[in-house]
Amino acid sequence: MDVVSDAISAVRVGQPSSDRVRVGGRWCARLAPYEGAGFHIVLRGSCWLLPDGGEPVALGAGDAVLLPHGTGHVIADAPADAETVARAVPFDRWADGGLPRPPGTASRAREVEMLCGKYRLDRSHAHPLLTELPPLVHLPACAGGHPELRAAIGLLEGELDQRRPGASLALPSLLDLLFVYMIRSWTAESTAGAWPAALGDPVAAAALRALHSDPAAPWTVDRLAAEAGVSRPTLARRFTALVGRPPMAYLTWWRLTRAAALLRDTGDPLATVARRVGYASPYALSHAFRREFGTTPGQYRNGPVPP
Repeated sequence: MDVVSDAISAVRVGQPSSDRVRVGGRWCARLAPYEGAGFHIVLRGSCWLLPDGGEPVALGAGDAVLLPHGTGHVIADAPADAETVARAVPFDRWADGGLPRPPGTASRAREVEMLCGKYRLDRSHAHPLLTELPPLVHLPACAGGHPELRAAIGLLEGELDQRRPGASLALPSLLDLLFVYMIRSWTAESTAGAWPAALGDPVAAAALRALHSDPAAPWTVDRLAAEAGVSRPTLARRFTALVGRPPMAYLTWWRLTRAAALLRDTGDPLATVARRVGYASPYALSHAFRREFGTTPGQYRNGPVPP
């Protein structure tokens, strides 16, 4: 796979959830911090998002916002003061009538319709691409901007409206696609952070593509340099500067992180897991795994299920 796909696959557990909500008048709802990532998409109208410890963000129709670290926040019809925020209704009560519904067509000008959801993530071995994401990623609607993201939002809206046959498979798949597109949009637009720079650098990006496409291959710095079309010193210098660790150190870390995901998500024997991530034997994998994570593969597999 590629870096973004692998980074998501390594931490994603279970299926995402979403709700289409509609509200009007004066309202204010709180979402508590969450062990995962949250998102909001404004389908119609406008509102405000107030992240804990951050500045209010105005959201308009077509805007998408990702909270990749599950930051607690408030969504409201207007920038609310501290007293109003303190009285915010828990978001979970929205479906039970805890927030005012639009009383009729006369108030449609102030009506807001949103798609809100969450992704369950196991952050114990998160890829640095995801840990580097800011607390809030705002992707405003703009003419010609984020066409893939806009297409995914349109497909999601259609599935939620019609509940056609196969929706139980289509909806989670579209939500996963939405997650990919939001992160892809951030990496394409961000001017800060090591990973957007690494993915935009032809040498580092070529090496990362090679390592992620086949992490079990017998990679060496020389072979990786040839794959990237540069000399060994050039690869080592640019990769280390942008990624934060030398190529072979990154490969070792990624192999073990991939092994952790396989132990969590599959029942494959340890020998199979070792072979899939490039270790010659279960013993070699166990030794490296314990050195990196402080526990054995068996203890990790039998440990508590991520929240």
